[in-house]
Amino acid sequence: MAPARQRYGGLPARPLRDGSEPGMGVMDGPGAEELDSLARVQDLFNCYEQALELYPNDEVICNSMGEHLFRMGFRDEAAGYFHKAIKLNPNFADARENFYRVANWLVERWHFVMLNDAKRNLTYLRAIESAVRSGSRSVLDIGTGTGILSMFAKKAGASFVYACELSKTMYELARDVVAANNMEREIKLLHLKSLDIEIPKDIPERVSLVVTETVDAGLFGEGIVESLIHAWEHLLLPPKPKTQDISAGDYGKVIPASATIFGMAVECKEICRHHRLGMQEVAGVCLSDSVQFFSPTYAAAGSEETVEPYTTEKLSRIPGGYRALTEPCQVMTIDFNDLQELKSLAARKPWKLSLPVTEGGILDAVVVWFVLQLDDEHSLSTSPSEETCWEQAVYPVQGLLDYSVKTGDTVMMEVCCQDCYLKIQKISSLPSECGMDFSDRDGTLSLGNEADLCNALAGLQTSTKQDGSTPVCVLESTEIALLNDVAYHECFKAAMSKVLQSLTPSKDLHSMDVDGHGSGINLQEHQNKSSLDVDPDNLYILDVSEGFSILPIIAGKLGPVRAYSSVEKEQHQAALHVIAEANHFPKETLEFWLSHLEEESVVLQRPKSDKLWSIIILDVIETSGLIQQEVMEKAAISRCLLHSGGKIFPQYVLVYGMLVESESLLLESAVQGTEPTLGFNIAPFINQFKVPVRVYLDLSTLPCVPLSKPAELLRLDLMSPLLNSPSREVKIQICKSGRVTAIPFWYHIHLDEDHCLNTSDESSHWKQAAVVLDEPIPVQVGDELVLDVQHHKSNISITVKRYLGSTGGLKFALQEYPTKQLEEVLPSLQHKSDCWVM
Repeated sequence: MAPARQRYGGLPARPLRDGSEPGMGVMDGPGAEELDSLARVQDLFNCYEQALELYPNDEVICNSMGEHLFRMGFRDEAAGYFHKAIKLNPNFADARENFYRVANWLVERWHFVMLNDAKRNLTYLRAIESAVRSGSRSVLDIGTGTGILSMFAKKAGASFVYACELSKTMYELARDVVAANNMEREIKLLHLKSLDIEIPKDIPERVSLVVTETVDAGLFGEGIVESLIHAWEHLLLPPKPKTQDISAGDYGKVIPASATIFGMAVECKEICRHHRLGMQEVAGVCLSDSVQFFSPTYAAAGSEETVEPYTTEKLSRIPGGYRALTEPCQVMTIDFNDLQELKSLAARKPWKLSLPVTEGGILDAVVVWFVLQLDDEHSLSTSPSEETCWEQAVYPVQGLLDYSVKTGDTVMMEVCCQDCYLKIQKISSLPSECGMDFSDRDGTLSLGNEADLCNALAGLQTSTKQDGSTPVCVLESTEIALLNDVAYHECFKAAMSKVLQSLTPSKDLHSMDVDGHGSGINLQEHQNKSSLDVDPDNLYILDVSEGFSILPIIAGKLGPVRAYSSVEKEQHQAALHVIAEANHFPKETLEFWLSHLEEESVVLQRPKSDKLWSIIILDVIETSGLIQQEVMEKAAISRCLLHSGGKIFPQYVLVYGMLVESESLLLESAVQGTEPTLGFNIAPFINQFKVPVRVYLDLSTLPCVPLSKPAELLRLDLMSPLLNSPSREVKIQICKSGRVTAIPFWYHIHLDEDHCLNTSDESSHWKQAAVVLDEPIPVQVGDELVLDVQHHKSNISITVKRYLGSTGGLKFALQEYPTKQLEEVLPSLQHKSDCWVM
């Protein structure tokens, strides 16, 4: 089961914080590096094997071996070497960092939420018990995960239970779980995709019951339709004849039996700001009509490429909430026990669906959920009104001329099932004046005569013109949220203005306001210069922030500037060129720095031999709430490349945190004992893969009780590294009694002393993160906790060092739990994710 496929705001299955390989630093000598560069893979591993024979207890060699294995795609094996390095040296930060990052590749975070959902587990147990007791004695569990559904079947009395799992890590985890529950001889585990199971090679004969939860927030995204078609054709007994009354053991059936999908249109500012540009001008840069920006969900609508057409959100916790504009409407039903219905689903032509608007507002998205009917008596709903582990599928509305709707209007859409996904596309609105009946009858759109049809089509709020005259640029949802972050761009504009004014105190900048709100120099005079290349007064600005950024264009409006962007994608470069032209920039103002370089790794270089950078913009904080990797190393290089008086942005970062009690964070981070898993011993095994930090949080909607005031935890100075300290102790006083379960943290990003961005602000495009304690700490008002905050290679760890009572006496001490966890709990492979480190 995959309750969520995240884009933002939830439980992202992100392998690494920057999308690349982990670590990428520690190699054991130049010989290995040379072999690696020559792609002599076998020689490389022979080198490591010989080194390990000579030095079997060298943690550096083990860690380096893991890094190379991970680069080549051997994630399970890499995790094993990282784990060995940590066992050899529990304080080896590089190995621990690598190990934790691999975890999200291997065990997705939704497993913890799902296993803690006692209602979901109990409902599945009862449905499986009912099927087995009625005669279904042989069971196949497709996509077994931890093996919990297989154990339900065996506990219910099934004679034969088979379970398949494609992921090697999850297969090995299930094997350990089944053995720990004394069922290893009664459940046959197969390290196979269900489509590859053969009779009698893998299982002796067809089974009478298939149980599965290979469904995601959009129902079909985990391939349930394809796997069940194959199961009905090759692995299941024939379905029960409608005219005969035979024993359940003589026919096949599936749990879940069927599903009904529902949808409704909503207004939601949080969804909107991640998928639509909300303004025509950003910090003086005109964006209107020059480029159309869309998120990938819109691009997927008309594409033949298999792209997930939705994002997911837990609407009950979405910042700012949402408003329903229509009543929930049934989108479709699917019978998983009907082979012909399953086979016809993908071939079914798109059909129209209409939703009457019951409350006026802004049409931001269509939200979808489903009711999973396990059998005649047991069902599970993923509705936003339900307390469940599931999130909802979200189809953002994009490309309309007008997004406003009023009571009586109709929201129109097209629905289809393609590439194993439920697609809702061509969303538009029809004004009430048309008075048309858009109900779906037999898959056709009901309209009156031709004149009525023309009037209806004229009233549709359709997409903006797609005639090729307006370039289209596809951005990630986080990049669109950044474009919509007004405070971010205004703050950078003001800070850049201040630096440029200090470097050019001549007539060129006399009209520029220090606070950045002025119009800058006489742009026409600036543009009349024949060539910026030969202008000795040019100032050089380099933006190496990740993703799509208009900061170079903002900089270009502030003076005699040559702005260099590190944007890589040709589509994004083209969009920036169009925006520059729309703002009357000469072509020489904006350069794409990577096109000047042979290797991306040397991006921090001088623009030319006789020039240095006036401003270097670094991406310090990830959208997820973590610190970017190697940012301090990049800052060290940047300081050597600055013009006298030049600055790095940001100049320093303050890390803030507070103590909270949050049951939600506990449930999302680890399985809490055996009670939610109905007595089965799963927690010690799945919790091997837990990570100490949860990312992509929004503190404004996180269910938690603050137990302290915010406190400054650490300062990271990019301009003055001597002010940095590798470790710090911070005392935090308890202001409310409770149990400390987590330490949320965020950042104050100081571009300079006067201009600061707070990543916890409501309008910020950044999310927050939190360290989740291994064991909750009961506290009383007046107590103090001493936090140990350490900084190593751009990574920050936060641990509770000791606990002081209100009288100042030491109550008890806490070990650093990641080390304890690794030493005591992890028997074989363990993993870590983007966490524990900020």
